[in-house]
Amino acid sequence: MNFGRADKGDYLILPFALFYFYTIFATAFHLPTLGRQELIHSSIVSWVGVFLCVMGLFLVLLSLVSFGRSFRIGIDEEHPDRLVTTGIFAYTRNPIYVGFGFVLLGEFLVLSNWILLLYMIAGMWLFQRQVLLEEACMSTRYGQPYLEYCKKVRRYL
Repeated sequence: MNFGRADKGDYLILPFALFYFYTIFATAFHLPTLGRQELIHSSIVSWVGVFLCVMGLFLVLLSLVSFGRSFRIGIDEEHPDRLVTTGIFAYTRNPIYVGFGFVLLGEFLVLSNWILLLYMIAGMWLFQRQVLLEEACMSTRYGQPYLEYCKKVRRYL
């Protein structure tokens, strides 16, 4: 597993991540939180959220299997590897981000907390930002084969 250096400073700062996980567990186990108010009161919506979380985790798992030994975290310009276009990557160019997006949306639908809504919106924005950085790097590194892949396979869904 390689960690890219080019975008290492763009990752969420540890306190924000810890606060996010605390909010999830605190809401689930009725511990004190900043925002206890539920925005959506529907068991059907909650079950849709559970389904999205499971699908998101499944997409992340399929991504890791498809990546194989080429898995990277972030943009790693020092250790280029092959362009992965098979497995789940034949259907979406960014299945890990789609999976994490499903999880964020699912958690919001299950717990419907305004803090989780803000995290979901911020997460989606950060995913888009990171995808654009990675696409610029990939088009430089892999050239025409990557551009052809982009024409055949959607960025997200």
